[in-house]
Amino acid sequence: MSNRRDFLKLSSLASASVLMPGFLRAMRFHPLAKEGKKLVVIQWSGGNDGLNCLVPFEDDRYYQARPTLGISPDKVLKLNDYQGFNPALAPLRELYDQGYMSLINSVGYPNPDRSHFRSMDIWHTASGSDQYWDSGWLGRYLDHSCSGCAKPHTVLEIDESLSLAVKGEHHSAIAVTDPRRLHRNTQDPWLVSLSNEGQQAAHPDLGFLYKTMTETIESAEYIHAQHKIHRSTIDYPKGNPLARQLKLVAELINSGAETSVYYTSLPGFDTHVNQRNKQNRLLGQYADAVAAFVKDLKQNHQLDNTVIMTFSEFGRRVDQNASGGTDHGKANSLFLIGGQLRTPGFVNAAPDLGNLDDGDVSWEIDFRRIYATLLKDWLGADDEAILQGHFKGLRLV
Repeated sequence: MSNRRDFLKLSSLASASVLMPGFLRAMRFHPLAKEGKKLVVIQWSGGNDGLNCLVPFEDDRYYQARPTLGISPDKVLKLNDYQGFNPALAPLRELYDQGYMSLINSVGYPNPDRSHFRSMDIWHTASGSDQYWDSGWLGRYLDHSCSGCAKPHTVLEIDESLSLAVKGEHHSAIAVTDPRRLHRNTQDPWLVSLSNEGQQAAHPDLGFLYKTMTETIESAEYIHAQHKIHRSTIDYPKGNPLARQLKLVAELINSGAETSVYYTSLPGFDTHVNQRNKQNRLLGQYADAVAAFVKDLKQNHQLDNTVIMTFSEFGRRVDQNASGGTDHGKANSLFLIGGQLRTPGFVNAAPDLGNLDDGDVSWEIDFRRIYATLLKDWLGADDEAILQGHFKGLRLV
């Protein structure tokens, strides 16, 4: 396998993701997270409307801006004297009351961008709005945590492919939706023979591909073995895509899998038209899935070791549009859920609707401060090296 034709064949297989769903570099699974702590990221793709998520029911300006889209005070699940949950988030009310939720208002970044792709890139890479980076913040977590160490850990994305957030400069996560299928796809005799043959590969590029294949096969075997250890007994909602993802995450966490970070997503939040029905359906899916997930973790004594972060790439405009929806905005709310939160409840004040940024909620807390806190205080990582700068932490975990 040292000729150019075979090298190109192997390269094309790897780059085309033929070897397995979401194929990218995979690392062996070893624990490096601080005291075995887990971070679960839930991405709301499309730009969730934070104002109709955490509703400022005591602000007349909210109802003036949203004469038909605003949620009436009698329907809001009041959390304090000013803000409350969208009623679709009712399954999370008990978590809030028990001190398992931290709600952060007005999260964003300087010079915000209303483009889905650009803003999501900024959140994924933790770059400035004037910077263009090719690696993600969790990918660089892999890079820096594994620098000089003998046992690299891993990040797992529950999807068919990897998002930019989990792609590093030297290491990347592995994507999986079904551990059995992933394992089956990596047990093809031809792939196994190539992996064994690669141990003697002389060409450096070919050696890299063989090493990647070997690590992927080993990771697939590990995930498959761990997934067989524990099966959830919690009743997760059927037909709920996020619930399927979180059930797999819970089964791996509860089995003792040595994964540090799990990345999941729920799409569909680009609500330009008929927002009320769309957003309520998605928030209901989210709340039902997360409530079952937290119950699963609690039952298995894992909630104290887990933090769940939910974010979206931007919020929506304060004013509703003519189509019963809202357009792309700027700052937004962010949720943290866990059993050991240092500041449960609202971390900061509600958005000031009298001080808008060109019709949008103004950012108050740079999202990279939250990343820095989770990296340093929760995962025990070098936040400044990973984020390539200093961002003052928050009292969160």
